[in-house]
Amino acid sequence: MDLLKTSRVLVALLCISAVLCVEVARYDNYPVYEVTIGSADQLRVLQELRESSDSYIFLHGGSKIGDKFNVVVAPHKLADFTETLENDYIKFRMIEENLQQSIDEERTRIETKRTKGVFDWTDYHDLNEIHDWLDSLASEYQHVEVIEGGHSYENRSIKGVKVSYKAGNPGIFLEAGIHAREWISPATVTYILNELLTSEDQAVRNIAENYDWYVFPSVNPDGYVYTHKKDRLWRKTRTPYKGGCFGADPNRNWDFHWAEQGTSNRCNSETYGGPHAFSEVETKSLSKYIESLKGKIQAYIAFHSYSQLLLFPYGHTGEHTPNHDDLNDIAEATVKSLAKRYGTRYTYGNIYDAIYPASGASADWVYGTLGVKVAYTYELRPSSNSWNGFVLPPKQIIPTGEETLDSLVTLVEESAKKGYYEN
Repeated sequence: MDLLKTSRVLVALLCISAVLCVEVARYDNYPVYEVTIGSADQLRVLQELRESSDSYIFLHGGSKIGDKFNVVVAPHKLADFTETLENDYIKFRMIEENLQQSIDEERTRIETKRTKGVFDWTDYHDLNEIHDWLDSLASEYQHVEVIEGGHSYENRSIKGVKVSYKAGNPGIFLEAGIHAREWISPATVTYILNELLTSEDQAVRNIAENYDWYVFPSVNPDGYVYTHKKDRLWRKTRTPYKGGCFGADPNRNWDFHWAEQGTSNRCNSETYGGPHAFSEVETKSLSKYIESLKGKIQAYIAFHSYSQLLLFPYGHTGEHTPNHDDLNDIAEATVKSLAKRYGTRYTYGNIYDAIYPASGASADWVYGTLGVKVAYTYELRPSSNSWNGFVLPPKQIIPTGEETLDSLVTLVEESAKKGYYEN
């Protein structure tokens, strides 16, 4: 009898475990608000609100008077949220009534598409599909080599490829997917990679064949998988920490002026910088791989979303880099090139001034620690006026890839003119 009871308990526990394992975060009746900041006091109120509860998800924000914030609010917090804003005379408006509807539409579409087994840019792909595609490129093209930038906490590969048409080329590193929910980032980088291999455009062929490309579509693989399986709006890594919270912001975790600006020391915060620099195995192992390329890479370009920005160091201070004028000139030419195809307007500048203070970022670390003087971060489509930047419709993948590649050609050409790839 005792054995039978024990068996029943085990079965019950397994059933409970199975239910817990398939739980998915839902955002039913979670509205999205656009909040406009009109004063320094209002900015302070909103920042305090951001740190006060995990029931607010800031999709987009800023640091200056006049900036707009897009905020997802849990239904049980609606009264507190609106009352706080009203009491401080902060302008706000609802721009989406039910966030879950968009997520459901995206999930249904992807599950239907997946049965086709085709890797293209008409929809988003999960991590296994991306990794399998990278493997297939190495089998198909003799100048493509699969490389590994480390492993994640859950022991997934940080997989990339090196594209090298000839020895002696200067190197360019493309990083994508460091923030898990920014799906347009891996999609854009895989689009660019494909064009580097297949495009017949002379300008694309020139940069493809005269530079070595180190391309990593998803450098936060655990987080990316989690957005596909459990929580579409997850941003961080998946390292477990005390208090029942998970993950650090991998773009606040690099060991260059770590935790000085624009980070949180709250584990539950989306901008939690971690308990110490390089606490996350993803950033630590990837940094070691990048260090092994010292002298081989002359440019580092990270891809994020969203806001339509082209950013360069520094993020921890408003002080300008020694080559600020060059970086600014290159960025100006780059965003002009990007706008030509579809009229998409980007703004540009150093991180601290153009978007908000943020220390411990990968591009800053590469610039400040390894001396890679061409270091940029794209914030891709859509503009900051949109609320659905992370759940971007797939019809925008190819246009985003096309215009970003146009701009990348210009970025490389303009930085070459300034002598940044000379041996």
